[in-house]
Amino acid sequence: MNDIFDLPKYVQSAKDTLSDDLDTKIPAKQVDRNILIATWNIRAFGNYTDKWNSTSSDSPRRDKQSIVFIAEIISRFDVIAVQEVKANISALKMVMTYLGDDWSFVLTDVTQGASGNGERIAYIFDTRRVQLSGLASELVVPKEELNKIDKDALTEQFARTPYAVSFKAGKKSFILVTLHILYGKKKEDRVPELKAIANWLSDWGKNSNVYDQNLIALGDFNIDKRGDLLHDTFISSGLFIPPDMHTVTRSIFDETKFYDHIAWFNDDKGSSKLSLQYIRGGNYDFVDKTIYRAPLTKHELSWRISDHYPLWAEFSARDGE
Repeated sequence: MNDIFDLPKYVQSAKDTLSDDLDTKIPAKQVDRNILIATWNIRAFGNYTDKWNSTSSDSPRRDKQSIVFIAEIISRFDVIAVQEVKANISALKMVMTYLGDDWSFVLTDVTQGASGNGERIAYIFDTRRVQLSGLASELVVPKEELNKIDKDALTEQFARTPYAVSFKAGKKSFILVTLHILYGKKKEDRVPELKAIANWLSDWGKNSNVYDQNLIALGDFNIDKRGDLLHDTFISSGLFIPPDMHTVTRSIFDETKFYDHIAWFNDDKGSSKLSLQYIRGGNYDFVDKTIYRAPLTKHELSWRISDHYPLWAEFSARDGE
């Protein structure tokens, strides 16, 4: 039996504390009533140190208790898009082991090249609640769309290829499209990718011949704040961000940053309106929880869990909604 299940007493106690807090912060899963969709940039989610409690001399600093804490958070959602999965997927595999046989995942291959940062994108999902429904696609920009005479035109393929996967929960079906926008040296460097993905999603939503028009875009869009150039570029095609998500903190270091998003079409610009009924959304703040025996700085915590909060949205799974 894998010793990830044989928790030391202090880890079990910390997990119970975390679980109790999650009970109060994240909606409970309810059969045929709700769907919980999340996105989380888990910092450098690659290898881990095979100790329950890593020390300053260990690399990576993410240890087995951190794997348990990450898995406990993920377990509260039906499907979660994860960015910054690395070439080495040891930590991901250990999370899946801890989650158990009712959980599965799909992921991209490693994005090659310096700008890709050796990253993958993954979806982790609870097979008791949602199932794959047929489509898995990486977005490749047609050659004709590259190098258009436009200062904001995309000149090359995405640094980290967006990943679209279709899911079904009961009678509800939807396509999740997740991405991790290139950060670049300045914010203007991010505009071409944001504009390209927004336009691509809009075109898909207007096309009656596509696999499904129930599109939800989610991931790390590296948008600094609401109302700036990047934000306006992202929503220019009609993508909608619910009002209660406008002030939700994304970064553990800077509450003003607006990096991560869950968005869909909800207006009259011609794209198919999301048929899922949105209920509410938020983040999960793991920073203030006393789950490590020794106090950690935010920097130390970011390498064990993440520098981003998970962002989630609850939708209705009821018929007619």
